[in-house]
Amino acid sequence: MMTAQSALFVAGVVVIGLSSAYAQAPQRTTAAYDDWTVSCATAESASGKSCEIFSIQIIENQPASQITIKRGAKSEPYRVFIQVPTNVWLQSGVKLIPTDKQASIVATFRWCVAARCLADADLTEGMVSKMRTWSEPGRLEYKDAAQEDVSRPISFKGFAPAFDALQKQ
Repeated sequence: MMTAQSALFVAGVVVIGLSSAYAQAPQRTTAAYDDWTVSCATAESASGKSCEIFSIQIIENQPASQITIKRGAKSEPYRVFIQVPTNVWLQSGVKLIPTDKQASIVATFRWCVAARCLADADLTEGMVSKMRTWSEPGRLEYKDAAQEDVSRPISFKGFAPAFDALQKQ
């Protein structure tokens, strides 16, 4: 049987545990720019602030893919990370195609887990400059495990102001 004193001790341990976990949890802010979102997390640790922009492509009310752009440090280049469902032909990678008139960005698959696969690529300053001008709908292209072509539409609406906000962080 628990005494009142031991009950207070247990409650105090729980509160202390929750408050220290809360203090260590990163603070997150987001801002939407049409179809792109800027997300920043600030931790109290030495890692500081980390920001990214992302766009989630929805097909039939389900997330079909996600594109994320971020960099590890201000001195590092930006990288694009593309998540697609599993059942992909890994050797083909994923192409981010702005329009039929412009060159695509090819991302290499890095890993797959039960629900998704991730591909990534470095973005040069020239690529980033071009991406900021994209306004027409684009697409993601890759092959499924049966080597059939898969194409997913992508909106670049709001990309430029979201990227501007990312650079100011």
